[in-house]
Amino acid sequence: MDLVGNSGFQPIYAISGLLVGLLIGLTGVGGGSLMTPLLVLFFGFHPTTAVGTDLLFAATTKSVGTTIHSAGKTVDWTVVRWLAAGSVPATIICLIAMGYAGANSSGVTNLIFIVLGVSLLLSAISLLFKKQILHCITRRYPEFGTASSRRLTVLTGVVLGVLVCLSSVGAGALGTIALIILYPRLPMVRIVGSDIAHAVPLTLLAGAGHWFLGTIDFRLLGMLLVGSVPGIVVGSLTARYAPDKLLKAFLGVILAIAGFRMLVK
Repeated sequence: MDLVGNSGFQPIYAISGLLVGLLIGLTGVGGGSLMTPLLVLFFGFHPTTAVGTDLLFAATTKSVGTTIHSAGKTVDWTVVRWLAAGSVPATIICLIAMGYAGANSSGVTNLIFIVLGVSLLLSAISLLFKKQILHCITRRYPEFGTASSRRLTVLTGVVLGVLVCLSSVGAGALGTIALIILYPRLPMVRIVGSDIAHAVPLTLLAGAGHWFLGTIDFRLLGMLLVGSVPGIVVGSLTARYAPDKLLKAFLGVILAIAGFRMLVK
């Protein structure tokens, strides 16, 4: 049950969508990393409702980004297909398992808390220490990302499918850093475009599954989108003027705190 109430339009949700959309536009960090913990920790929504609603929120917002990247020919559709080859079946299996166990059961709820907490901590680490992680891997494996990329990309898709299904987190910061490691010679703009393009069908599929399970609050979704759409537009237009490193460091600390709160809840 949310803390604000269930009747009428609640401006606080639209404002939250606006702020999250603005940060997505400024930093590119996935909405799941920001919106899901906000809904759970601040507004008191049930974890499955927060995850399910945020999945369709993310699918809607990232559809805009995919359209832009596709028009600019900055999507590597081969990489997207390899990711989907792993993420689609993994998401379907995860949804079936959730339905069998009971989407709102205590076991699934506890699992979501754990996966969400771990995902947020990993996202925080990827934001705060991306350069160090990439430097360490490329120095130890200079030829990484050549012969084994296809197999590891499919495996990455499997991991992302499970993470997104259970937490709505993973298709943003984690997906991007995984692709940077797997494809060190691919231009950054194509990595970002490919990650966003893969996130759309992944979040749509997972969101549709949660809809079937009855864990989506469409009233909440509508209010979040009212704020997020203009927020993303403004953030995208002003991103070049924003202190990117400072913002990502701030977000990394916030995600780390949220992840820790999820794990100790």
